[in-house]
Amino acid sequence: MRITTKGQVTIPQEIRNRFGFLPNTQVEFEVTGNTVRLRKGKSPTRAKSALIGLRGSATVRMTTDQILALTRG
Repeated sequence: MRITTKGQVTIPQEIRNRFGFLPNTQVEFEVTGNTVRLRKGKSPTRAKSALIGLRGSATVRMTTDQILALTRG
């Protein structure tokens, strides 16, 4: 296995399946002496991920009072 010029390496399918490394899984590197260990990082909840994806996508500028007036009818 080789590291690409961009510093990328392919994790073998068997390992991805066994440990649940899905696309967009956060990972962490732990360095101990001359050893590097790869493990799953803390992933945001589904709700937080959705909010992160929506951040900055609004096209209408409204004040908090205007939004509350709309939601409370």
